[in-house]
Amino acid sequence: MRKNKSKIIFVTLVLLAVAALIAVKFKGQGQSSEIIKEAKPSIGAIQTYISTTGTVYPKNRLEVKPPVNGRIESIAVKEGEQVKDGQVLGMMSSTERAALLDAAEGQGEKVLKYWEDVYKPIALLSPINGEVIVATTQPGQTVTTSDAVIVLSDHLIVRAQVDETDIGKIKLGQGALITLDAYLDTKIKAAVEHIYYESETVNNVTIYKVDLVPEETPEFFRSGMNATIDFKVEGRENALLLPVEAVRKEKDESYVLLKNNGSNNPVKRVVVIGITDDKNYEIISGLTAGDTVIVTTKKYVFPAAGSGSNPFMPSMKRSSAAKK
Repeated sequence: MRKNKSKIIFVTLVLLAVAALIAVKFKGQGQSSEIIKEAKPSIGAIQTYISTTGTVYPKNRLEVKPPVNGRIESIAVKEGEQVKDGQVLGMMSSTERAALLDAAEGQGEKVLKYWEDVYKPIALLSPINGEVIVATTQPGQTVTTSDAVIVLSDHLIVRAQVDETDIGKIKLGQGALITLDAYLDTKIKAAVEHIYYESETVNNVTIYKVDLVPEETPEFFRSGMNATIDFKVEGRENALLLPVEAVRKEKDESYVLLKNNGSNNPVKRVVVIGITDDKNYEIISGLTAGDTVIVTTKKYVFPAAGSGSNPFMPSMKRSSAAKK
């Protein structure tokens, strides 16, 4: 008897718990309510962009290599330094001169100086005006004719990867904004310098490379930096603008709900929209700056704490009545 009684109590408690959960779920559900606000068209500028990614590269990367095998005697420049065409970048000895000087050094300073004056070192000259981007070779290091002692760049550019569906919107001289991943707060103005003719396939997507030249190259520009590029495609000055959420679309028609001062019910007004920057629409026709548009958005309202009630639990009124 005790076992059966315990089993009945256990089953009853489980049923009560399930019923309580169901009651809380259905009675405590949140509801969505509409927020109604007003918006007025504004006059301003609007700009559309094509966004993509790119990398900072030297426009022309030139490696300065020694004319003969030998040893580096001195390096006269450092990374980041601007150099001129014909400037001495460093001095080196051929293998024969290095061996001769090593032998003369053991015979005294006078003999060493004599051979240093007689057997002149080889100067490594800059072939262009540019910037030193690699200068890691140290004096005393042995080099061959295939080793790059110093690397120069005429100027740094940003090479963007543009999807084939957008390449038709890119033109030479077109403006763009560059944002380096390492300096997100800085927008760098640039212009399209070159559009490559041959495509490439990256992750099964056909892209074209586009080179951009900054109007002013910041000091923090470094070869290999990743960047985001926003190409300026189309813009309007003094355009009539309306927030995106205020415009509704139905089939091929765009319309707004216009406030009717003589009635509480808004009036449907068909509008012709132009370009958008994802925040605003350009209104070509259908509205004036003096109109007021009704904007409705839905907001989800969470249930208040304790709003769900359990029908199986006694209410405060029942408890009070029971006491009486």
